[in-house]
Formats: sequence, C-alpha cells, structure tokens
Amino acid sequence: MLLNATALSKSHGLRELFRRVSVSIDEGERIGMIGPNGAGKSTLLRMLAGREEPDSGQIRTPRGTIAVYVPQRDEFGEGVTAISATTAAALTCAETHGDQHEAEVLATVILGKIGFDDARMDALASTLSGGWKKRLSVACALASAGGTPDLLYLDEPTNHLDVEGLEWLEDFLLRGSHDLRARAVIFVTHDRVFLENCATRIIELSRAYPEGTLSIDGNYSDFRRRKAEFLAMQAKAEQSLANTVREDDRWLGRRAKARRTKSEARISDSAERRDELAELSARNAAANAGSAGIDFSASGRKTRLLLSAEGVSKSLGGKLLFKGLDLDVAPGECIGLMGPNGSGKTTLLRVLTGELAPDAGHVRTADPKPRIVTMSQTRAEFPKGALLQDAISPTGDKVRFRDGEMHIKSWSRRFLFRDEQLLQQVSMLSGGELARAHVARMMLEPADMLVLDEPTNDLDIPTLEVLEEAIETFPGATLLVTHDRAMLEALATRIVVLGAPDGTPRVVASLTQALRALDEAERASRGLPAPQQKSAPAPAPAPAPAPVAAPAPAASRPRTTPAPAPQQPKKKLSYNEQREFEGIEAAIAAAEKKHAELDAKLNEPKLVADRAAYAKACDAAGAAQAEIARLYARWQELEAKRG
Repeated sequence: MLLNATALSKSHGLRELFRRVSVSIDEGERIGMIGPNGAGKSTLLRMLAGREEPDSGQIRTPRGTIAVYVPQRDEFGEGVTAISATTAAALTCAETHGDQHEAEVLATVILGKIGFDDARMDALASTLSGGWKKRLSVACALASAGGTPDLLYLDEPTNHLDVEGLEWLEDFLLRGSHDLRARAVIFVTHDRVFLENCATRIIELSRAYPEGTLSIDGNYSDFRRRKAEFLAMQAKAEQSLANTVREDDRWLGRRAKARRTKSEARISDSAERRDELAELSARNAAANAGSAGIDFSASGRKTRLLLSAEGVSKSLGGKLLFKGLDLDVAPGECIGLMGPNGSGKTTLLRVLTGELAPDAGHVRTADPKPRIVTMSQTRAEFPKGALLQDAISPTGDKVRFRDGEMHIKSWSRRFLFRDEQLLQQVSMLSGGELARAHVARMMLEPADMLVLDEPTNDLDIPTLEVLEEAIETFPGATLLVTHDRAMLEALATRIVVLGAPDGTPRVVASLTQALRALDEAERASRGLPAPQQKSAPAPAPAPAPAPVAAPAPAASRPRTTPAPAPQQPKKKLSYNEQREFEGIEAAIAAAEKKHAELDAKLNEPKLVADRAAYAKACDAAGAAQAEIARLYARWQELEAKRG
C-alpha cells in the first residue's frame, strides 16, 4: 500500500467540506475521484499530496515515498521556457544534487520522452497550447521526482484539453512514456470517457454515502451500475427503518399504565433507530439533490432555417483558420465544433453569430434575426464586481421563468447556491459555480439558438447529465464547442471538424467520423501518411466471385475480386502452385471476410475513444487489407505463369 488516509475532515470557515473520509491507494491503481461541485475533491487531493493539512485525521505513506502534484491550472512565470521550467523542477530532486547541468540534462531527457522537440523545449510556456502546457506541467512534476514518482496526483487534468491532449494524457496514464511512469495515479475529473478509459477504481466524494465516499473497483460503467444498486439499497433501508420507527411511535404512544412496563432497552433502541433514520434520510436527500435544475426556454419561433453560411473563410493574425465552409443550421439540431486548441472554433462561433465578419463568403440569417443566447468559454459576460444576485436575476428579487414567478432565493437554490452566496461577488465563485450562474442567467432569456463555448468545463457529472438533457429537449438549434466526447456522442447531429493544414473544414455525421478526421488532420500536419485502412488497394482486373461475408463500407475500400479459375489449368504450374491456385479464391474470400469484420469494429464508439486500442485495430485492419492485396498479386502471378 502506497498511502493510507483515515478519518480526514476539513472545513472552510463555518462550512464543513467532508468529515471522517478514509482513502487508500495501492500500487498499480489509477483512481478517478469524482463528486458534486463544492464537495471538496481538490481540497482532498491536495491533502493527500501533502499540500494542505487536514483539520483532523491521519495520512500514512511508507518511508521514502515520492509524491508529485499537478495543479488544475498550468501557470508559468513570464519569460519562462519549457526547458527552464523543467530544469527548475529537476533541481529539487535528489538525483541532480542541486547541480544545474545535471538538472538540465534530466529536464531535456524527460521533455524529449513525452514528445517535446527542440523548438518546443525552447518555446515560452505562455505560447504553448493547453495540451502542451499540461504536458509541461506533468514534465515538471516528473522532473521533481527524477522521472519516476511513486504517486502522481492530477487535479482536473482534462479541463481545457483538446482531443489530441486528452488522448496523449490517457496514453501516458495507461502505458507511461518510455520509462516515465508513476506507481499509482489519482486524478480528479468530470470527463466520463476519460474515466471509462483510464480508471481502475472510482471514488465519489459526497454526503450521500456513509463516511462520505463510495469506492468502486472498475471503470465508469462499473461505477454507475454499482452506484445505482447501492443508492437503491440505501433508499429501501430508509423505507424499512421508517416503518420500524412508526411501530416504535405507536408502541411509545400507549397509555401511562403501559408505559411503566416498557423496557428501557427498547426505548434506547428506538432512540438509536430514530438517529439512524435521520442520517439515512439526509444521505438519500443528498443523493437526490446533486444536480442543478437546467431547462432552457425556447422563443416558440416557427422557421425551417435559422442561419446559412456559404463559403465562409476567416484568418486571424495572418493565420488561416478555416475556408470555404458551407453550413445550414435548423431548429432541433445540435451542431458540434471540434478541433485542436487554436484551430478557430470560438472564432467560427463569432462569425456564425454575426459578431465577426468573414473574410470571404457570407452568413445569412432568418428574418427577423434569431434570438441567440451565449455562454462563452471565458465566462466573462458578468460585469466586474457584480454580485451573484444581480448576475442571475438582473430585474430584482423576483425571477420570471416561463409563465411563473419565484423569489431569487428559490431560483438560486435550483442551481445549488446557498442563500448567503447571493451577496458574494461572482469573481469569488469556483469554476463550477460560475458555470452554473451563467446557465441560470441563460435560462431567463427565450432563445432560438444556444451558443455554448466549452460549457462542460468545471461542471460536475450530475450537472453535465442534466445539461445534456436540457440541450436534447431544447426545440431550437444549438452550436456546441466542447471536447467532452460523451456529450458530443449523445447530442451532436453533425460535427464541424477544424484544424486541417489547408484550413478546409470537414462536416461529419458522428463522433467516430470526427475523431478520424482529427487524426487525419494531425497526421497531415506532421507529414505522416494516412492510416493504411483508409487507402484503397490497387484494383484487380477481373469481376467479383460469389458474395461472401458482408463487405466493408463503400467509403473504406472498393471491393475488387479476381475471375474464376479455369477448369483445366496448364502444366506450367508446379504441384504446390497448382494447389495454391485452386485454393486462392477461398483464401481471398476468407481474407475479405476478416477485413470486413475488423473494419466494422472501427466504428464502435468505445473503441474509437481508446486511442491505443483504436490504433491497434487500425493496424490489424491495414494488415488484413495488405493480405488481400498480396493474394490478388499472387493470383495474377500464377495466372501469368499458367500462360
């Protein structure tokens, strides 16, 4: 066991975050920590990492255990380069003995092993994308431990990462990078696909559970199933205990003469059951009140098309972001935007909504202009110094929602705010609280179109799921920028993929296709060839034989098969060649069947979300297709030899 923490408690001011929480970490574990916003996940992680002291409880680790911590925000000083930041971290580890040269050598080795080339090593940290900043933060943490820490703590590592950054981080946690790896990892995240792919155990920190946590071995699917079973059993336990307490009440309510004969032990047991029922009720109430009540208002407008973009192009700072985009947006659609950080997703939103003019092409909107409600990535719509009560209810103490009216306190409670927070400045809110405040304000404005730029950042999983449901039932259109693969899989009717080297966007119909397009764009930008299974083999000159197994999709590969063999082969073939020739048609059919099966698997969302497994499946499909091409070539060779 690498860590054993028992009975940890922590309060901030008068507010208790958690009480008597216990956590253990064994070697080889990858633990995902989840929980409602404000439950204290980041505080607990810092506590386990030795960055914050508990109010009470103990944390024990074996002597000599090395733990490193990567904070939620990747912050580097002005003028700091990747190599200088990592060298400074390496100076603190025992292996370098404080020697500057040895520290720089160690920093160079670590950066190289996690993908930094010479140019990126010398680049200013402030100029790196979100994904590369996160790599640099991980590199600094590894360097401070000499490259191989015992425990690696990651606080919200998936926030602001594009798909490339997410896939790198997943691969690093699963396999390490060369010899760089931690003996165990614990991370806080709300990314459900990341949890599904990486976690060997999930811990939820919540008041809904005894001792404040629920720990389940397995990935996110396992956790959801076991959590539902646990909460169902806990609800039944409350019902059963409530029945027993009602019997106690009837027994205690008898006449005075009967009370004199009552057992003191039974009276004591009844009091204990009453306390236990109160605790169970509180836990079940916490379990049922874990997400904000999100429900967007539509304007009720009836139109077939809200906006239409034709040949839209845009450059910023001399860099071409996208060109030639054609896109129609109709009510009921959810159009996702994907691409690497810096590829122009937010800029495209601003062009489509009329905030920026395109360099070429035009955007036409319905008449009258659609009512658009926006949630920006920076969450900067509220005035500086604004109070929460003014931010979520600009018209005063009464909030009008749909056809009803409610007090601002009732409205704020719907979004899980405490009454005393209404007089708090929005600048003091956590990331999740700020996101909920924006959603509360958006819901007051009837809209034809929702424009959501990274709405999932900082939201807990229950709120994410409610947000998904609200978007799905919204009758207007939604433009959605997010790297949350689970949300895109659930909602997107089409996805615009940016980031191709030539600036040409791809509009695809599914997350699977979008991930493939991103992979192709990344390969093209690095000068790498496309995956083998995406290339068609050279066609054979003859017609197809009788059908075999279901072929691969037409987009994958044109189906080509050779002509039937003649009945009387010539004697120029050897005995073994003759046998090979007679069996080659069946061999091709078997190879095509195998390729079709492998190619079909490439469309499975779970496989696509696992980069390593997807790459392995692509290699297998490519090898199967290469075998088909080899068999065609061999058949032609044997045909030629027959004369």
